[in-house]
Amino acid sequence: MTKRDVVFSPGRQELYERNRYSPAIRSNGFLFVSGQVGSRDDGSPEPELETQIRRAFDNLNGILHAAGSSFDDVIDVTVFIVDPESKFEAIWKVVPEYWGQAPHPTLTAVGVTWLYGFDFEIKVIAKVSDTTGG
Repeated sequence: MTKRDVVFSPGRQELYERNRYSPAIRSNGFLFVSGQVGSRDDGSPEPELETQIRRAFDNLNGILHAAGSSFDDVIDVTVFIVDPESKFEAIWKVVPEYWGQAPHPTLTAVGVTWLYGFDFEIKVIAKVSDTTGG
């Protein structure tokens, strides 16, 4: 097995080490980003929904930038929403601030019952430069 090329955003490595997962793995020209939530630096949820969504995107963008990428390079998005029927409209008012111009990435939205105290999570795959060759 080849060594995983892990990408960490600045200042959040301890959080990922504590929870035992990689925030993103670069492989074969792609960046596979773990689900990002609206967590504060200590890992606790941002209580207000719009602020939580913005922080989730900010956390995502921190990883993308650490990989030399941006949201413009994202090709596939999966979002998880607790109680989407009541929260979708509020979430989708914030999303265009980060989404960029068309053509947009593919999207899968999944309604869930629990996200460890969060209401929104975003997971992406982006096209990036591969520094490992594998």
